[in-house]
Amino acid sequence: MKKLMLWSFLVLCSARPYQRVRITDFIRTPEHILHDYENDNAENNYILLSNRSARATSLPQVPYSVCPFGCQCMLRVVQCSDLGSENTILCSHTVYEEVSMLILSWQALFLLNNQISKIHSKAFRHLNQLQLLYLSHNLLTQIPTNLPKNVLELRIHDNKIMKVQKDAFKGMKSLHVLEMSANPLQNSGIELGAFDGMSVYYLRIAEAELTTIPKDLPSSLYELHLDYNKIGKVEIEDFIRYKYLQRLGLGNNQIKSIENGSLAYLPNLRELHLDYNKLKHVPAGLASLKYLQVVYLHFNNISSIGVNDFCPTEARKKKIVYSGISLFGNSFKYWEVQPTTFRCVSTQMGVQLGNFRKRK
Repeated sequence: MKKLMLWSFLVLCSARPYQRVRITDFIRTPEHILHDYENDNAENNYILLSNRSARATSLPQVPYSVCPFGCQCMLRVVQCSDLGSENTILCSHTVYEEVSMLILSWQALFLLNNQISKIHSKAFRHLNQLQLLYLSHNLLTQIPTNLPKNVLELRIHDNKIMKVQKDAFKGMKSLHVLEMSANPLQNSGIELGAFDGMSVYYLRIAEAELTTIPKDLPSSLYELHLDYNKIGKVEIEDFIRYKYLQRLGLGNNQIKSIENGSLAYLPNLRELHLDYNKLKHVPAGLASLKYLQVVYLHFNNISSIGVNDFCPTEARKKKIVYSGISLFGNSFKYWEVQPTTFRCVSTQMGVQLGNFRKRK
């Protein structure tokens, strides 16, 4: 027994101390990003790396003649962020001009936080293996043409994009994640057919200028985030295309009404964000959504809660129980809410009627 205790003590003492990982460290060492994306495959079905040999740890450096000036290059990862306008121009031209077998193997290209306003139509023509492309925090006014077809994740948020032209993502059938928030994009700026032929699972167009829910987004979506826009209402035809949707983010808009029957087109919905809007009552149809588990309705103008707003009336209509319903910051009187209203919630802690903040 003493030997066993001594052995256990030695094992614990030999463990490495925990080191906090910062996002800036990930940006500076992109090989860790690619490594983590590979390890997260089992937990995230939306972000996939088809080639598990893409592990970038302990890879040799790319020769200086191939690596763009000012960039950090590994065998499959190229980091060209935070360079400024002059170096950015050199970087974008280098991708086009200096082609080699090493460039053909690049799987991740990061061009974050530069001053890129335009990308040559042939800049990516040789990057046939590219899977991660980050163009965020730049000055682009439209989606670059001829993007690599094999990209799995494209991040282009915080630019100056006001238009998504038809066939902007033509041929990008492998694209699973598209992040294009924080652009001054209006509904009129999304041309019909802009997302044709895509199989995107995750799409985020937050912090934009949308006043209605776009009608022509990819029908393959599992997650759609349109928070921090100017959407005023939800109409019955808004969700007809998105039957696979599991998570919907509409928080921080100006939604006053949700037309009856709108949510019926989302049979697989599991999480719904409608917080910080102007709703006067709980949206109709929540009780019929079999898989819905989390609903955010805090900080609206809801004045009353009905006993059947969340749970089905018939016992034989089996529904997965809620794990969270937030209702604080509304105008209803919580003591008037019937206890049976939340009969299909897993625990008492799953319902938040108050914000629990101490009054000064």
